[in-house]
Amino acid sequence: MHNRIIKYFVKLFYLFFIKKRDKFKTLYKILNIMKTKEVIGKIIKQENISTIDVNKLPNTFVINVPDPYKSYYSRFTHINKPSSIIFVTKTPNSFENILRTTKKINDIHNIDLVAAKCEVSINSRKIHGIRVRGIHRYNEIPQIQQYYKDADFDFAKSEKFENVEALIRINRFMNIEELDEGFYHSATEENAYYIEIPKHLNWDEFRTMTYEIKNNITDKNFDIALGILYQNGGITEILRVVRPKISLEMLKTIQEKYLKKLQ
Repeated sequence: MHNRIIKYFVKLFYLFFIKKRDKFKTLYKILNIMKTKEVIGKIIKQENISTIDVNKLPNTFVINVPDPYKSYYSRFTHINKPSSIIFVTKTPNSFENILRTTKKINDIHNIDLVAAKCEVSINSRKIHGIRVRGIHRYNEIPQIQQYYKDADFDFAKSEKFENVEALIRINRFMNIEELDEGFYHSATEENAYYIEIPKHLNWDEFRTMTYEIKNNITDKNFDIALGILYQNGGITEILRVVRPKISLEMLKTIQEKYLKKLQ
């Protein structure tokens, strides 16, 4: 009797978990997709930026935003790949127009650009543009610019500077998956994470806190920015953390440091 029961469960396991494995894989994928959600957000970060002076359309203003982990990736590849490129425009363009135009460009030319509305502040000066990711080589930039120019985007005239401190505000869609309550991982950017905080911070408050925290934490090897998510009918205040292979424990440590400062 005992052996018959064992054989029965072995057969049951075979039927449901071996023969039906493809169905279970499909179900697993569906559940993963359901865990991911798309939201609109804004990221504010400070970067040292430089203009691109070659590999662009003549007399146009193009900014290179460096990858905070360029030195990390350079251990694995010698390819000098753009991280974020900003096409500076004469006037601001709507978020909707940028998204609509980028989708059309991607569909027609079979590429995968990710574009966002952005504003760059250098001292008291404000510059408007399109932040573009998904460009694989610097020599591709003129052709990508031409696609936007053909869609009636009007580029600002060329300027030249190097390693200038700037505050960059980016409005964009984000695909995120929840790791734990108040902690998210980007579904499209492997090394980007988001941490909820309970209170709005202006840039000066955030900068002061970050300086103090990074001087009083053992592991300070992460890039951090301020941001918000538009979700659940309101605004969620967040910190965006970029670091390869960061642990949830480390994210919780970072959150705890900021929560203490917010008390």
